[in-house]
Amino acid sequence: MSMAEVCRKMVSSEGSSANCREARRRRMELRKLAGVAVVPGSESPSRDSLSCKEKRQDNSNHSDKRKRNRTSEISDCPSLSSSSPSSESREAGTSSTMRSTSVQILLDDTVPAFGSISVSGRSREMEDCLYVRVNLCRPEITCGRPLHFFAVYDGHGGSHVAEMCKERMHVFLEEELMREESESGEDGRTAQQERWRSAMGRCFERMDEVALNACACGKVVTPCECERAGLTSEIVGSTALVGVITPDSIIVANCGDSRAVLSRGGKAIPLSFDHKPDRPDELSRIEAAGGRVIYLNGARVLGILAMSRALGDKYLKPIVISEPELTITERTPEDECLILASDGLWDVLSNDMACDVARRCLQEAEPSNGTRILNSEPQLEGNDGEHQCQSRCSLAAALLTRLALGRKSADNISVIVIDLKRA
Repeated sequence: MSMAEVCRKMVSSEGSSANCREARRRRMELRKLAGVAVVPGSESPSRDSLSCKEKRQDNSNHSDKRKRNRTSEISDCPSLSSSSPSSESREAGTSSTMRSTSVQILLDDTVPAFGSISVSGRSREMEDCLYVRVNLCRPEITCGRPLHFFAVYDGHGGSHVAEMCKERMHVFLEEELMREESESGEDGRTAQQERWRSAMGRCFERMDEVALNACACGKVVTPCECERAGLTSEIVGSTALVGVITPDSIIVANCGDSRAVLSRGGKAIPLSFDHKPDRPDELSRIEAAGGRVIYLNGARVLGILAMSRALGDKYLKPIVISEPELTITERTPEDECLILASDGLWDVLSNDMACDVARRCLQEAEPSNGTRILNSEPQLEGNDGEHQCQSRCSLAAALLTRLALGRKSADNISVIVIDLKRA
C-alpha cells in the first residue's frame, strides 16, 4: 500500500469521526429539549373549560407544532440516508409528545364492557339479530371522541329485514354522523340534540327505503325473480333499537317494541318507550292515517302487526311508520348498566327485575383484565341459553335470557348488557 493511500484513509476516518461527534452533540441537545416538561394548565387553559371548537383548534395547533418540530429535527440531521442519527434524533425530539398522546388515547378509547346473547327460545324461527360495534367513528358532533354502537333488531314475517339492518344500519349512521358539521355559534346542547335527531332520522329513513325495496330473499332488486318474491316480501319488517354510548351521553333511537332500560343508582329508568298500537298517541296517529287497531291476541294494526312503528312492512304503509323516537341522557357516576333487549324479554320481565338481576351479576365479582374488552362480534346464538360466559356482562345477559325462558316467553330473546361503570 502506498503512502498516499494511507494518508487518504486517515483523512477520511478523521472526517467521519468529526461527523459522529457533531451528530452526538446534536442528539444530546435534542434530548435536553425533549426533557423539558410543561405543567398542565400553567401556560394554557384547562381543556375541560374549552368549547368543542376551541378543543379542535387546540388539537390542530398541537399537531402543527409537532409537525414543525419533526421537520426541523430532520433538517438538522447530518444525513437522511444515515439511519442511526436521524432515527435517534426523531425519537428524542418527540418522546414526550408521544407519551402524552398515548395516555390521551388510552383515556379516550376505553371500550365499555358488554355481553350479549340471542336465542330462538320457543319460537321455531330465529328472526332476531344483534350488532355491536365499538369505536364506530369519531364525528364532530362528539368533538372527535369515540362512540360505541349497540343495536337489537327484532324481525317479523321473516328475518331478512333484521339481517339487512345488522349489515347496514351502523354504516348509514356513521355516514350521517360524519356529514353533520357544526355551524358557527351552534355548539349548545339544544343544537347538538337537533343534530343527533337529524342524523338518526336520516339513518332510519335510508334503512327503511332499503327494506321496502328488498325481496324476501334479501336481495335489493326490483323485480326479483326468486320463488319468494311477491306478497311475502310486503309483510316483512323489523324493529330497530339503537343505543350509542359517548363519553358523556347515552343516545337511544327506537322504532318498534324493543326497549332500552338504564340502571342508575339502583333504579330502573326506561330510555325508550314501546310503540304499541294501543298507546294513546300512537292510536290517534294510526286513526288519523286511515288505519284502525283490531284487538286480536292483543292490539294489532289492522289486526296484523303488534307494533305501530317498524322498518319495512310495505303493505302497512303509511300507517306503520319508520320514524324513530330519540332520547339523549347525560351520563352520571351513578349509572350502573344499560340493557337493550327485544320484546321476548320485556314481555315477561319488568324493568325493575331486569335491572336488579343485571346489577347483582355485575356487582358479584370484579371481572379480570382480559374481559375488559370483549370480542367485536359477541353474538352467542343457540336454543337453550347455556353458554360459557366470559364476563359478568355475558353472565347477566345469559341469566336474563334463562329467566325469560323460565317465565314461558314464546318469542325470540335478544339481550345486550353494558357495564357503564367500566365505560
